[in-house]
Amino acid sequence: MDFLTPYLVPLLQIIWIDLLLSGDNAIVIALACRSLPERQRKIGMLLGAGTAIGLRIIFAIFVTFLLKVPFLKVAGGLLLLWIGYKLAVGEEDDGHEIESSDNLWRAVRTIAIADAVMSLDNVIAIAAAAGGNIPLFIFGLLLSIPLIIYGSTLLSTVMERFPLIIWAGAALLGWIAGEMIVKDVYIVDFLKNLNPAYITMAQISDGHGGKVLEATPVGWIHYGAAAIGAAIVVLGGLAAKRKGAKVA
Repeated sequence: MDFLTPYLVPLLQIIWIDLLLSGDNAIVIALACRSLPERQRKIGMLLGAGTAIGLRIIFAIFVTFLLKVPFLKVAGGLLLLWIGYKLAVGEEDDGHEIESSDNLWRAVRTIAIADAVMSLDNVIAIAAAAGGNIPLFIFGLLLSIPLIIYGSTLLSTVMERFPLIIWAGAALLGWIAGEMIVKDVYIVDFLKNLNPAYITMAQISDGHGGKVLEATPVGWIHYGAAAIGAAIVVLGGLAAKRKGAKVA
């Protein structure tokens, strides 16, 4: 069993990363599928989890290139803000005359877009833990599937009893969006030119088992942007709900 020893630490790291990072995917799936009939909810969750894994595999191939594209994370973050807002407000309020099959595919579409935005950071973390070991990397991706499905099923059940969790999930999407926007290549360069003290250097995975230095915003900017993102989603959702109630 000695030949397994070098793989134990990265294996445990990958399991821990999956437990932490599968949560946001599970929240998106649970939010998007919460209004579907029971049978279609399970189908939507399976399709959503499969979409998340497929996107992670695609991003794993292009991860190094994608990290260097200016405005990619800004666009993704803005899109995620919109998704968080729509999920908080509830797309099911748009009308009940829509066919259930349309609702299912609309939910899967929402999941696919949100997962496309969030999967990049997940892939980077798993790649870093795998250290360039392809079998370990694949294991990390496969392990995500049951975690996402089980997590979204559990969250969906809890949301029915505690609607406040819907707002917490939407706020989390806004938080992730704020983090993503402020870590964009263009935003980081802008902050660096504005004041070098706004930037710190951190080691990250290059997606191929190596390490590179990356400039990232300092803590108060990073968390400030994340908090603003969460506030935008929650306050925007509350305003839309209040407006809808007045119209009704």
